[in-house]
Amino acid sequence: MHRSGAAMAWNVFKFCTALRGLGSIMILLVLGVVGVTYYAVVLTNYGPALYDSGLDSVTAFAVLIPFHCLLVMLLWSYFSVVLTDPGSVPPNWRPATDEEGGEAYPLNASDFNGLPANPSNQSIRYCRKCTQLKPPRCHHCSVCGRCVLKMDHHCVWVVNCVGALNYKYFLLFLFYTFLETSLVTLSLLPHFIAFFSDNDIPGSPGTLATTFLAFVLNLAFALSVLGFLVMHISLVSANTTTIEAYEKKTTPKWRYDLGRRKNFEQMKLDVCLIVWNLPDCSEVFPVLVGLD
Repeated sequence: MHRSGAAMAWNVFKFCTALRGLGSIMILLVLGVVGVTYYAVVLTNYGPALYDSGLDSVTAFAVLIPFHCLLVMLLWSYFSVVLTDPGSVPPNWRPATDEEGGEAYPLNASDFNGLPANPSNQSIRYCRKCTQLKPPRCHHCSVCGRCVLKMDHHCVWVVNCVGALNYKYFLLFLFYTFLETSLVTLSLLPHFIAFFSDNDIPGSPGTLATTFLAFVLNLAFALSVLGFLVMHISLVSANTTTIEAYEKKTTPKWRYDLGRRKNFEQMKLDVCLIVWNLPDCSEVFPVLVGLD
């Protein structure tokens, strides 16, 4: 059945409105998973084992110390993605050179005349929805209702766009989530196996159900997050985004690819100081240098 453009636009608008409405629900869902996991690992299984003697107490320390360290880093990186603006276009921004031609083709005031009426001008990118110019690698997010610098995607889990200024936090969130969920899966694996044994299992039905649920949830998250983590590491190594990955297929030479090492350096991702090196807008998005 054929649908008119107006009807399709209305459906997309309702879909974006629904995504915006999921904001607080998704944050509560993430905190709910963290709460169930904490209850199963700390309060039910390994916390009480601290008061036991021998190997059980040592094992509990070996699990709980990295568990809490990873949990702190997971929550820090998660709320950093949620609360950090991904990057917006500065007011009255104007490009100095042709996007395709580079510095060899400077632009002047006459090049910006009649842009809304002539959006086919490939040397200058213009967003009709925001009614403003768009820098290179900038895309409009229909959910946020604005243009985002170096937009990767809009993530419903973090209730925010992932862009130039919070992409590193997003990558760290995936990294720490994978480590935390993997640790929880391995630590609860003996308890999960015990469910299918013929031996009596200590604990109330509620605590046993929580342990079972926490194991299944963390195993599912560990497997799914691993795929996203590998994908985004490969994107960073090529200095591209999820959106640009489709554009890159039609380009013989990706002009933003500086080489794997420099691509990671541009994102300020250091192996030893992966947490403490904060992102720098001037390095993540060089075109905005000197626009203050």
